[in-house]
Amino acid sequence: MHKKIALFGSTGSIGVQSLEVIRQFPELFQVEVLTAFSNLELFRNQILEFNPTHVVIPDENKAGTLRTMLGDHPVQIHFGQDALKDQAAQANYDILIAAIVGFAGLASTWEAVQRGKIIALANKETLVVAGDLVRTKVLESGARLIPVDSEHSALFQCLIGEDPSRVEKITLTASGGPFLGKKPNFLINVKKDHALQHPNWTMGAKITIDSASLMNKGLEMIEAKWLFGMSNEQIEVIIHPQSIVHSFVHFTDGSVKAQLGLPDMKLPIQYALGYPERLSNNHKRYEIKNYPSLTFEVADTKTFRNLALAKEAMYRGGNSPCVLNAANEVVVEAFLKNRIGFLEMSDIIEQCLERMTFIEHPTMDDYIHTDLETRKLASTLYK
Repeated sequence: MHKKIALFGSTGSIGVQSLEVIRQFPELFQVEVLTAFSNLELFRNQILEFNPTHVVIPDENKAGTLRTMLGDHPVQIHFGQDALKDQAAQANYDILIAAIVGFAGLASTWEAVQRGKIIALANKETLVVAGDLVRTKVLESGARLIPVDSEHSALFQCLIGEDPSRVEKITLTASGGPFLGKKPNFLINVKKDHALQHPNWTMGAKITIDSASLMNKGLEMIEAKWLFGMSNEQIEVIIHPQSIVHSFVHFTDGSVKAQLGLPDMKLPIQYALGYPERLSNNHKRYEIKNYPSLTFEVADTKTFRNLALAKEAMYRGGNSPCVLNAANEVVVEAFLKNRIGFLEMSDIIEQCLERMTFIEHPTMDDYIHTDLETRKLASTLYK
């Protein structure tokens, strides 16, 4: 029996790599739904190759253009945010790959959670923004979240068969990005082209900038809190430049488990799609002899303030992580357009956390409103 896949965000970095995995196992996986925001040429090619039954595009104009590009190819084309939610709510797939980047991925993932679906979660913002509501609904609906982030996949694998009450803490590893060891007098002048040159991973622009600023690791701390039911005090970050050890789990008896592998997102994607089976592949292997020295160091949160701001938002709770995420999405876009400097991103995020109204127990509507208002505020702070 094929597992039917709904891939939300198929033209992004994770989406493209997910289809690379699916391509390797035609006897196991069948694409049922594809969604994309832009890059219609790539989307057209994906549709022709993988033959989904349904596809979703943002608006009616793009839907019309896509139909023209596809000719008489048999596929149902839908458009708009409601169509995304409708497809997430359908019963015609087995696994939803949540690969839409940022807050934009929350609505469709939330719909799937409410329907008790199996979700291969690459959209960390779902748990960063509304982790309390999502975790509660997962327990109610019977939905299953299988993480795709390499660090959370590592933790997931290390925790299988373990008693959660015997976990002392977890450690997320961070490569440190392209600016590891740099100080503010260097960072004040960096531009996007330098920041996009990640030493280990191939990722989309937004997450690559987040990695360079260490915001990505801050977001992952918040994601891990809700994904694994950890307290704030149980979560830490360590810099590991080689990106071979993806995370550690520390137990109350003093034992430590870790998951190792080469930095390749196709590995956690494949694990999530194949779970609970481990599927064989011909990917390049990690060989210990080729990495005789694995190093670790404490993160410099005075220089890379985003990690400290994320930790502060995690401890504060409420809608603070939502504010953090919204402000970060705005400033990363501004940085990529050369409108603000690298260090200014942290300044604006900090101001948003200080100025936005705190809500201790937000509803989903509160999160949506917080996201909107934070974006407005952040946009005024650099114009």
